Amino acid sequence: MGIGVITKARALARKAQQLLYDGKCTVYEHKKTRNTITHETTGEEIPVHINIPCRLSFNSSPATDKTQTVDTLSQNIKLFISPDIIIKAGSKIDVKQNNNTTVYKNSGQPAIYATHQEINLELYKEHP
Repeated sequence: MGIGVITKARALARKAQQLLYDGKCTVYEHKKTRNTITHETTGEEIPVHINIPCRLSFNSSPATDKTQTVDTLSQNIKLFISPDIIIKAGSKIDVKQNNNTTVYKNSGQPAIYATHQEINLELYKEHP
């Protein structure tokens, strides 16, 4: 089997993977900016990728975690996206899928494959 055959197979697999993308996401990175007048350094979220095709996958653990006050159900959320998109750990990601927009935070480094990348996400919660 030649390299050309493998390359073609990967291209077909990547195209098939991308056909499953039924969502769009916008990725924000936290950037520090310095005010030249006050010399104050502040942070702001800057969109670095806008309306990128993607897909969310949800996997819930069947058992609950029991605490003294409440039982909680664990849910794993995974973003599937093109391997060409660079998403830094800690990025904020808005995903619109099935007419619903949800904000997530990136909880780790992406697993990058020839056909796609997978990023585990957590729901983004603002501090009160």
